[in-house]
Parts: sequence; structure tokens; C-alpha cells
Amino acid sequence: MALIPIWTGVVHAQPSSADPSASIQLYGLVGTYVAQSKVSGSSQGSVVLGGGGLTTSFWGLRGKEDLGGGYAAIFTLESFFRPNTGQLGRNTTDGLFARNAYVGMTTPYGVFRFGEQTTRTYLNQILLNPFGSSVVFSPLVVQSYTAAYNNTVVGDTVWSNVASSESAPFVGVTGTVQYGVSGTPGSQGNDNLGLHLNYENGPLQIALSAQRVRVAVNAPAVQQYLYLAGATYNANFAKVYAAIQTTNTTTTRVGSRTYELGLSIPVTLTSSVLAEWAMTKRSAPKNQNSIRNTASVGYDYYLSKRTDVYAVYSYDKLSAKPSGSTYGAGIRHTF
Repeated sequence: MALIPIWTGVVHAQPSSADPSASIQLYGLVGTYVAQSKVSGSSQGSVVLGGGGLTTSFWGLRGKEDLGGGYAAIFTLESFFRPNTGQLGRNTTDGLFARNAYVGMTTPYGVFRFGEQTTRTYLNQILLNPFGSSVVFSPLVVQSYTAAYNNTVVGDTVWSNVASSESAPFVGVTGTVQYGVSGTPGSQGNDNLGLHLNYENGPLQIALSAQRVRVAVNAPAVQQYLYLAGATYNANFAKVYAAIQTTNTTTTRVGSRTYELGLSIPVTLTSSVLAEWAMTKRSAPKNQNSIRNTASVGYDYYLSKRTDVYAVYSYDKLSAKPSGSTYGAGIRHTF
């Protein structure tokens, strides 16, 4: 992602004295797509022009000040928006900086962040599938978070009131802990916890995530445990993805197991074919068990280093329901 420095320095008694140790950067992504979509089990389909597609549109500011000795102060402020309507956020409930809003410090031992943060579980899901963060086209992501696909994951891709610690890499291994407190009086027990390990060695990447989510919006509160394991391998002629994810919502006795496979094949130096399949087996009381299969095939073509266009077809089948299909095309531009 290209970054454009928009301001360097801090205000001193003499504004002309620039501090080369400090910097602020403006960056983001604008994307829109058009799709004709019908999810398995729905009564009818729809045609939408959406803001996002392969990546949800956002803009951000981040800054860093060198404190010396390998230490630096950092901050990040990132905001979702919908370019198709010009509105703030992914929906009407998002705040101004609903993607990330934290301050922290980098040290020789790792990175510490305090504030609203994207969950490492979601970042690992992005790593483990060829369609990345797409809440429209990635089978792994839509089965995890999109309501139309009976999402298996409780909670958002972003947690509020989070303190996190990310270790410095050691022989390719990085560990991350995220702890989010409820911030609601009388709900001290409704906190979130994520534990993660990542390994990278040449073409091989491995990701492990475990998280506990407690949501106090409902009465009684909902508690869920999630475990994710997966790997990617880049063989140059193709990149292979695989993951398995389980959830156990203890308060409702609903569980799920998701299997995912993906492939990214370069066609030219500027284009790739993307393919992904995910199957979720859901267990629930009162004979509400179900199996969902979702698969997507797409073609992504880069017009430049910062702009690409794409077309995607998705197939969806929920057990005992008619199948559904989605046809979509979109454009992304990073800045």
C-alpha cells in the first residue's frame, strides 16, 4: 500500500524547525462493486452497488516519533466509509474511527497498543484466504461474520477498549495478546481475550488464533470460544491456503466447524485467478444442525501498482435449501 507523507515535524516555538524523528501519513483505500446476489435460503436476490467489495473502503492517519534507543511512540486512526453513498462507517452504528484508534509504543521487544483495534483473529483469517478481508466474496470471512450466511463468529472484527502486546519476531515466530475490557459499568466479566501465534519462514506462513468473546448486549450475556489454525505456502506458480476454525457458543450450546481451502494463481505479472471454498458444519439444539458450502472464483487485474479491477462468481448452498449465486465486479484504488 502506497503511503503519502502529508506532514513532517512538530510545532515548536519556531515553526520552521522540523523534527526529522516525527512523521504523519495519510493513507487508505477506495473501492466499489456491483453485484447480483442471492444467498442460499433467501427468498429472492438483489442487485447492489456497494462500497467495498474485495476490501472495505477506509482512510487513516498514522504517526510515529523516534524516541531513541529502539523506542518510538506511535498512533493510528482509521475510519470506514461508504463511497457509494458518501456516508461514514460500514453502517449507521460505526463511529468516526471504527477501524482502528489506538496509541502505543514500539520497542526492541515488541509493540504495545492501547485503544480500538482490529482483532488478530480477523487479520489471520485475511492471511489464510485468497480473497483477503472481503465480507462479500471470501467464503471463510462471510461464513464467519456476514449475517446473510448465518455467521458463526460472535462479535465484530474490531474490539474496543483493547490493550495488546505483540512480540518482536524470534526465529520467525511472533506472539500477540489482545485483551479488551467491557467498558460498561456492572459488566466487568464481559471482557474479550485473544491469544495468537504467527510463523513465517520464506514461502511458508502459519497462523494460530484462540479467542474468547463475551457480549453483554443480550440478556443473558453470550460467551463464545473460537480456535483457528491455518497455513499458506507460496510456490511461485501458485499460492495455497488452508484453514480450520471451530466455535463454541457455550451460552446457547451452538457450535461450528469450518474447513477452508484456497488458491491464488498468477496468470500474468499483473493478474491472478483466485479460488476459495469453505464448508461450515453447525451443531445446535432442537435438530437445528446444518451444513453450508460456499465457493468463490475470481479474476483480479492490476491496472497499476495502486489500482485493480476484478470479477467474482460465488456459489452458496445451505443444507435443505435451494442454492444461491452471486456475480460481482469492482474496482479498488489505494492511496
